[in-house]
Amino acid sequence: MKTSRWWQRFSIISFLLGVWLPAWIMAQTTPPTQGTTSPKPQNDRLQFRLVGYPRKHNEGRIEVFYKGEWGTICDDDFSLSNANVLCRQLGFVSATGWTHSAKYGKGLGKIWLDNVQCNGGEKSIELCKSRGWGNSDCTHDEDAGVICKDERLPGFVDSNVIDVRHYNGVEEVRLRSVVPTKKMPVTEGVVEIKYKDGWAQICDVGWTPKNTRVICGMLGFPHERKVNKNFYKLNTERQKHQYRLHSVACVGTEVHLAACPLESNKGNATGSCEGGMPAVVSCVPGPQYVQNNGLKKKQLKTSSTVRLKGGAKLGEGRVEVLKNNEWGTVCDDRWTLLSASVVCRELGFGSAKEALTGARMGEGMGPIHMNEVQCLGTEKSMWNCGFKNITSEDCQHLEDAAVRCNTPYMALENSVRIVGGRTYYEGRVEVQVGARWGTVCSASWTTKEAMVVCRQLGLGYSMHAITETWYWDSSNVTEMVMSGVKCTGSEMSLSHCQHHKTVSCQKTAAKFSAGVICSETASDLVLNAPLVQQSVYIEDRPLHMLYCAAEENCLSKSAASANWPYGHRRLLRFSSQIHNIGRADFRPKAGRHSWVWHACHGHYHSMDIFTHYDLLSSNGTKVAEGHKASFCLEDTECHEGISKRYECANFGEQGITVGCWDLYRHDIDCQWIDITDIKPGNYILQIVINPNFEVAESDFTNNAMKCNCKYDGHRIWLHNCHMGDAFSEEAERKFEKYPGQLNNQIS
Repeated sequence: MKTSRWWQRFSIISFLLGVWLPAWIMAQTTPPTQGTTSPKPQNDRLQFRLVGYPRKHNEGRIEVFYKGEWGTICDDDFSLSNANVLCRQLGFVSATGWTHSAKYGKGLGKIWLDNVQCNGGEKSIELCKSRGWGNSDCTHDEDAGVICKDERLPGFVDSNVIDVRHYNGVEEVRLRSVVPTKKMPVTEGVVEIKYKDGWAQICDVGWTPKNTRVICGMLGFPHERKVNKNFYKLNTERQKHQYRLHSVACVGTEVHLAACPLESNKGNATGSCEGGMPAVVSCVPGPQYVQNNGLKKKQLKTSSTVRLKGGAKLGEGRVEVLKNNEWGTVCDDRWTLLSASVVCRELGFGSAKEALTGARMGEGMGPIHMNEVQCLGTEKSMWNCGFKNITSEDCQHLEDAAVRCNTPYMALENSVRIVGGRTYYEGRVEVQVGARWGTVCSASWTTKEAMVVCRQLGLGYSMHAITETWYWDSSNVTEMVMSGVKCTGSEMSLSHCQHHKTVSCQKTAAKFSAGVICSETASDLVLNAPLVQQSVYIEDRPLHMLYCAAEENCLSKSAASANWPYGHRRLLRFSSQIHNIGRADFRPKAGRHSWVWHACHGHYHSMDIFTHYDLLSSNGTKVAEGHKASFCLEDTECHEGISKRYECANFGEQGITVGCWDLYRHDIDCQWIDITDIKPGNYILQIVINPNFEVAESDFTNNAMKCNCKYDGHRIWLHNCHMGDAFSEEAERKFEKYPGQLNNQIS
């Protein structure tokens, strides 16, 4: 609000002209509405949205859709009470704050409301006092914004989240197989819907493949197929049925059966279905759920231009698309369940249950390839949908779109549990083998195995892989039933990992069994590859300036036999900027008590192995390494609106905050590879962050970077610098593995 206008409003003339006169005219031309000076919208359902930047999904400039046009609200007389009413209309429980002076950017078009005054209890903003619809003396410099509490109202249904409990009488859907099977998932059977305390069937009279498509999508399957009704007819004739729905007329793009036109028996479920039988469907599972490994690999290659990143569970994550051989994100403008469902089905899942906005699955890096994606729901790929190419002014990574897809129920959580912890997110791991429960040997137990357990239980990521669990000794299970567990980290279940056929463990006592501490969020480190390419150069540094570096083992072995302090070392130098784009701060695994003081650098180093710098030959053999081991982690810079939390100075806390980055400049000691002994030729520069996975991340596949490197003996050139998963299969085979690294580092 401008100060000059604030004082002008206290003048008698402005007050008369600005408030009484419009209100008097309105009173003469429109019927009075109780509790408000603004007329109720006629035949118009108000819609609300949060827009602008920088923002999260639960905050932004508030815009109202009225009379076919989106418009804003002026910040004059705005209050927390107004924000509470608006946040509830947006589906949130309440407001935590509001903003003025177009903090989230200036809107366009109408300013629909001005001088809005709510008491906070109104069901709609239209019931609050105001100057009337479209009656304002504001400019868009005064657009109001709201900050809502990140908690949804129970049962709220908006266009981007499916929450249809008790809506249309459809709470839950399942398939009941008539043939006993232990195989999961169940892909074919009688459709049943949750009804009161039991399950009821659907009459199949008039049933179409479009109905089947919707059912399969809800159950996590991308496609439907024909079913042999005669087989089921013989089986179902012998049974008594309770029909809840008698007519279903889906168009095939709905993400939930409740969104289809339905005709239900409003009374109790009945057994009548004249001329029909219970509806039966058969679904095609996605490649992740196919038993045939050969077919699985073939199907997984079909969609190589869309992927999900940053999600804890299979079928959720930030949407990224491949364009011009470069992965980028999708802006969340107009991001809906229809578009999200196209992505989900393309990736082998069902329809979408949530279309997430505001970088809910973390912010991406690099380009934003698509904006205002508008799918019909029938497209085979998101690239077949309408969308806009964007400019840097249109979107920021704060607006990256994400999805949560429906996935098949696998009952994986029934064969593992964690017990004894202070919360249900931590404890000793116990697995079921046959009919008995037992512990897991902690020998070779790492972050990768712990990640699989947390994912299997739906508890997110593993923060710590625990190898001694004596402080969680609250279970009567003492037998060890699994040892030698070795996972890649991508498995859906611990039973899918390699393990010994016969238990073999040196420490079989329960107090030495495996344990985990899980978390819903995790960090995600990514190297700024273009900066490496831009900052690289060669320096011939005199030996008398390298005593400190030699003490910290930052030179190659041949330096030990050099004629100190005479001569020099040839160093390949570059800057290393490491971003945390995850949803949790990156913190060192070791506590402060074990950090090591480095007198040369004048600060404590919190991690011994954080990044490897290597020079490889064209066939992947290591020819030189950076020896850069110890690191001090801090927030060098952060995105706008994010405060630094970590610094190396004065024994400060160390780490990298979400939205910040740690910059090791090219002129810092040890920020190099000693190439004194390297002959001219073509090489590969490889940088790997967090190589031993000491600290949990939501995505380990983006921790490596490679560049093609040409050295003529005097100068050096880097080109084609990319993150690990942008490389070809041939490069993947040559990619050097460190102890503890994922086998599928590049995917």
